[in-house]
Amino acid sequence: MILNLDPKFAPFKDQEEIKFQSFTFSGGEPHIKINPDFDITQKITITQRLNSFNDLGLLCITVDALRRMDVKIIDLFIPYFPAARQDRVMIKGESLSVKVYADIINGLQLNKVFVFDAHSEVTPALVNNCEVIPNHTFIKEVLNIIGENVKLISPDGGALKKIYKVSEFLGGIDVVECSKSRDVKTGKLSGFKVYEDDLNGIDCLIVDDICDGGGTFVGLAEELKNKNAGKLYLAVSHGIFNKGFEVLSCFDKIFTTNSVKDFEGESVQVIKLDQLV
Repeated sequence: MILNLDPKFAPFKDQEEIKFQSFTFSGGEPHIKINPDFDITQKITITQRLNSFNDLGLLCITVDALRRMDVKIIDLFIPYFPAARQDRVMIKGESLSVKVYADIINGLQLNKVFVFDAHSEVTPALVNNCEVIPNHTFIKEVLNIIGENVKLISPDGGALKKIYKVSEFLGGIDVVECSKSRDVKTGKLSGFKVYEDDLNGIDCLIVDDICDGGGTFVGLAEELKNKNAGKLYLAVSHGIFNKGFEVLSCFDKIFTTNSVKDFEGESVQVIKLDQLV
């Protein structure tokens, strides 16, 4: 059985949904009332997109309500794990934010926690009973749209391990390695490099887990064109796009999922998670 806390997000098809009412008190506190008309002996899977601490708060009180109804087995599906990029302390004075979220979720004592395309190995290492759903089927769906005569572009060293697994899943599509430099104090990017002399007009698909402002991908796009790339595509599992899509106009098409929010428009094509998980 499924309890979808976000009414616009239903990633699992053909599942009986548990009904509930939720609202936020005037003081800012989330509240929930779950309809008790369901079989409490069954496993319950909660789905939620965690885009704020209030979303996390709603999740916590939902688990508490289910426990008080004597539900024994609770799974959780949070496709985008919050603060996944804050998985190391770069300078003194920063928090290890991903561990803060992990500790809160671990305190809920869940049976399983499913995450889609985790940013790094830190998240599943910190979260108890965590299972990562890879981005393989997402990229396969993208290739069904744009064709398989492409090169997969790894934006940096951190993405290499995952992108080679994607290539293996897809039957050995060529991978091009790239790199960049980042100032840890300012976050400024520079020194983009593409480690291939001539792309010979072949279309290129940059594959990554998160697009926030898009600076990495714009910088790489320029270097890929300098290396004679054909059409440029971008596929990111978790689309934030805080600067909009105009900054990414160098791409012929952008692909993402609905793991963070819902998008509409010609610039982006959303492949919903109910097609992938």
